[in-house]
Amino acid sequence: MYKKQFEIRWSDVDANNHLANSAYTNFMSHARMSFFGEQGFSMPEIMKHNVGPVVFYEHMYYFKESFIGTPITVTIEVSGLSDDGMLFMFEHNFYNHKGENLAYCEMQGAWIDLKARKLTALPDALLDLAQKFPKSKSFKVLTKEDTRKHGVKPKPMEMN
Repeated sequence: MYKKQFEIRWSDVDANNHLANSAYTNFMSHARMSFFGEQGFSMPEIMKHNVGPVVFYEHMYYFKESFIGTPITVTIEVSGLSDDGMLFMFEHNFYNHKGENLAYCEMQGAWIDLKARKLTALPDALLDLAQKFPKSKSFKVLTKEDTRKHGVKPKPMEMN
């Protein structure tokens, strides 16, 4: 399990004076990029291969408030990866300084070719690194069907 600690700043709170939902997303994103970097999967390395990460969804569950000036720890566990590395899934937990679980998030995404703007398998050099990522107890090999597990599809706006 990867852990990254943050202090909640003024810009991270909302009108209720607790950690804003957008801040959770920012902390998770920062933690993931730190995790990638420590695994040899840095942004410069990723950019050499002309790929970039995209988020399909982030399902957040909030349990307890957190306030300005307090430290929080964001954890990351890799809970899914497709055989070709195109699809990935992470589980994030947020903890306060007492070890209380503040929130949980399941995040799923994929890699895109930055020129073609289409989903793509990871190049071999990055796939080798991704396959060595530490995995959660619930890890599974992802397939295209996993990206549709919630049954949500785009629908056009009705024009009246």
